[in-house]
Parts: sequence; structure tokens; C-alpha cells
Amino acid sequence: MKASQSFLATLKEAPSDAEVVSHKLMVRAGLIRKLSAGIYNYLPLGLKSIRKVENIIREEMNRAGAIELLMPMIQPAELWQETGRWEKMGPELLRIKDRHDRDFLIQPTSEEVVTDLARNEIKSYKQLPVNFYQIQTKFRDERRPRFGIMRGREFSMKDAYSFDRDAEGLKKSYQIMFDAYTHIFKRMGLKFRAVTADNGAIGGSGSQEFHVIADTGEDAIVYCPTSDYAANLEAAESLSLIAARATATQAMVKVLTPDQTNCADVAKFLGLPLEQTVKSLLFAADQEDGPAKLFMVLVRGDHDLNEIKASKIPGMSESRFASEPEIKQACNAPAGYLGPVGVSADVTVVADRTVANMSDFVCGANDGDHHLTGVNWGRDLPEPLVMDLRNAVVGDLSPDGKGVVDICRGIEVGHVFQLGTRYSEAMGCTYLDQQGKAQPMVMGCYGIGVTRLLAAAIEQGNDERGIVWPISMAPFEVVICPMGYDKSEAVKAAADQLHDELFAAGVDVVLDDRGERPGAMFADWELIGVPFRVVIGDRGLVDAQVEFKGRTDAESQNIPLSEIKATAIAAVDAAKKLIS
Repeated sequence: MKASQSFLATLKEAPSDAEVVSHKLMVRAGLIRKLSAGIYNYLPLGLKSIRKVENIIREEMNRAGAIELLMPMIQPAELWQETGRWEKMGPELLRIKDRHDRDFLIQPTSEEVVTDLARNEIKSYKQLPVNFYQIQTKFRDERRPRFGIMRGREFSMKDAYSFDRDAEGLKKSYQIMFDAYTHIFKRMGLKFRAVTADNGAIGGSGSQEFHVIADTGEDAIVYCPTSDYAANLEAAESLSLIAARATATQAMVKVLTPDQTNCADVAKFLGLPLEQTVKSLLFAADQEDGPAKLFMVLVRGDHDLNEIKASKIPGMSESRFASEPEIKQACNAPAGYLGPVGVSADVTVVADRTVANMSDFVCGANDGDHHLTGVNWGRDLPEPLVMDLRNAVVGDLSPDGKGVVDICRGIEVGHVFQLGTRYSEAMGCTYLDQQGKAQPMVMGCYGIGVTRLLAAAIEQGNDERGIVWPISMAPFEVVICPMGYDKSEAVKAAADQLHDELFAAGVDVVLDDRGERPGAMFADWELIGVPFRVVIGDRGLVDAQVEFKGRTDAESQNIPLSEIKATAIAAVDAAKKLIS
């Protein structure tokens, strides 16, 4: 392709609303243009990279035995009402009405539609297992779309759905998809980790996320450098930091702590380590009848409560922070001085594993301006319900017993779920088994953020000059930069010949025939991130030489004109082999 036949729209400056590197560079490189909040036009170079990503995904999904189809973007509300998600989903679900006043939605995902398809088309165990996938536009009405296409409202996604006879079949389908995802992200040349994750709104019995490692990632990943353990912070198990509870050595004493309402201030005021304090948080779970059920959740003063883990406390799946009247009813004290000693019998006390093993600890006294020191379980208050409730921290023991954990940042680009029968039972999606008995199909679902992958790759690969693409995602593999293409017949002839030869050899090559100055031309292609550059000029042609340079190389090489075709092809092949 020649640059004049493409559409280059590079900019020197990034828009003022661009917060992260990928957003800035995608706009400056002419890959995207904003249409509305969280909604973007994909310009030709951006679309070219998207198509390369889609091709890799299709090849690996097809190789894994999945079958491509296409489901509508607009879905009828009735299907979502069958599963209860029409009511449960919040404002991110964009609801619309047609001219007949019937309710529809713009799909954020397609569990209901594919389940409806399966219940109508699959009747017998002989038709299972089957895995359907699509690459389709999705829409989620984010409250605050940001970070360019990283958290936009409209995006492209590959979603797949497996249907099996039983749980054992689901495990096999799930593993096939997990392996396919691993191949996909390796072929894209990305540094990534698969991590244990929380199922969230999709539901199911187990899931794993695939994260591209990047300092700007929104998600914290807890991992063990000396083992394969990795989990999203929300799902990472946190072991007790105290092996066993020590014998009490102090009497419980009520002490004055005026205006000291958080653990750090209390510890400093009393001259004690923060690790000796306990943080008490009161939650309320509303009931259909009667007052809300109250829970006091305890974590050590230097730890943070993991709200996803807290939501798994029996009865706390739908909860909120307790109101002032509820706090007064349970503790008769202002927030900041709450504690488990003497709390109302109606309150369920739940302690993190570490707190459950503490002795002689400090907590609120349920009395304004007062705390208790020397508090011990069993003696001063009943034993609590014990659960894993805190966020993991660097240096924690790895749950697999093979070292200690570290934490890095990641961008979620893929997620695989074992859904089980949540959707099939709700929608009557059954098959007849070998005995002729109706059984619910056992489902899995598997998603990849296609457009988000571009942003994630750029967050991982960039420098002060622009994008550093993996070769599998770059809009072009090689750019030919002729010096004076519009002024020198020799340069034009050599550039045209090399372009045609590389193109014929299957190299994705672009020839910059715009007649730009060298500095401007080089800056554009480095910003766009083309992996390899060939420079042809009159001065070099005198000695039958051209310049060849990789995007991240410090210096260019002089290559004989007669060898440049082979050199470029070899460099492209080597780069592809490196990530295959």
C-alpha cells in the first residue's frame, strides 16, 4: 500500500481529556477519533489493527472447535426478564423502546440470546458439546467513560458460549477455551497473566481473567514470583498473618481517646503498633420484612476490607453501610468508636482470619472518645464467625505455600467463566439424555475485549516517540521511507520495486510517497509504531546501500540494496517467530 492511498491523520498534540498513554497515542497516531463520551470512530489504521486481532482470535477459536455465528445487538427485554437481569442490571444496561412501545436493550453481553438459541435448536445429548462464538459490538452505559477505548461505552468483543451435558463436560470445554486464550495472547506478543477472579454479575462457579501487565492497569494482580499462583486482588486468598492465637497477657481496659476516630490515630495516641488495633465496620442488609440485619466486620488496623469477600458473608450479598440510627441501635456510639465488645446480640460479628488469631488487641469501646485495650476472644467477647475478609498485601504467604506474593498492575482483556446451569435452568434450556430425560445444559462463557486489546498493547508497548506494537498487531510491518520520492527518479524506482517485491512476498508493507521531509516522515511512522523502516536516498544509492532500522533499535544499519528484500523478510519472520 502507498501512504497516499491510505488515510494518515497524525497529530502533534494529544487532546486535553486524554488521561492515559494509550488514549493519547491512539489519537495522535490517527487510530481513533472521539464521537461522543466513550464512543469512537476507528480510523483506517486503527481498524487495520483491529482486523489483525480478530484474525488471530478467529483462527484460534476455530482451531479449538468453536463455531462462529452472529447475534443481534438489539435484544428483547423478555429474555432478560426470564433470568432476572432486566431488573437486576443497573443504568449501564441501555434500555430502549420500539415504535410499538416494546422494551429492548442494546446488548452488553449475550448469555440470554444464546441460551434462547440453544433451547430452540438443541434437543438431544447427541448434539452436545457445542461452543458458539461471535465478534460483535457491545454497549455498556458507563457512568464515567474514561481512558479512551479502555473504558468506553461502545466496544467490540469476542464472546463465546459452551453447552455441555454435565459439569465434567464443562470442565473440558473450559480448559479448551483457557488454552485457546493462552495461544491467542501469546500470538499477539503480549506479556500477560491468567488470574483467579470473582464471577461478578455474570455468575457461575469459577472464573479466570487474563490481564496484560502494565503499570497503568486498573486492576491489582496478586501473584507469586516463584510459582504459578495469580489472582485478581478481589479474589486473592489472604492467609492469617498470625499462625496461632497467643495467650492473653493484659486485662481489658477502657481508655480515653478524644477525637481519635481511625486506627492509625488511635495507635499513635496510645503509643502502640498499628498492627495491634482492630477496625470495626458496621453493615446493614435490608430484609423484605422487618429491620435490616446488621453485621460487624473486623479487619486489622493496617489492612483494608475486601468488599467482594465481605459480600460472600452469608446474608451480606446485598448490603450497605449502616445508617446513623442503625449504628446507634447496635452500638450506642458514634462511628469511629465502634467495637465488637458488648455489641447488640442482633449483630453478627465476622472477623478476618488474622483478627481471629489476635490477642490483647485494641478496638472501639462503643462509647464516644473511648477505646478498649487488652481485648481477647473468648474472655471478653464471644468467638466470631471467621472468614477471609482483607485485601492481600505484598509479602503475604502465597496460598499455594510456594513463597510470598507480590502485586502488579494489569489490564483485563479476557475472562473465562464456568456458568453452570444458572441461565439454562432459568430459561428452560434442556436436552434429552440417553434415557430420554430432560436435563439442563451446563454452560460456560468466554470473553475477549477486542478493541480494548489495542489500548492494552499500547499501554504495555510505548516510548517517548510513540507506539511500540507487537508485530502481530501493527497496522503495517515495514514502512519504506524514500528521500525525495517526488524529486528523484532513482529513489522512486528503487522504492517502488522494493515495495512491490515485499508485497508479493506477503509482507504488510507501506510506501510513504507523500514527499514529506525526512524528520516529519520518520516522526509519523515512529508515532504509528511500524516495527521496521527502510530508508532509500540518492546518497545511499550511489553505493547501492539503503538504511534498515527496527522500531526499538538505537541505530540503523546500512544494507546493500540487493539484500534489503531478504533482510526485511527475515526481520519480519524473526519477529513473528519470537511471539508464535
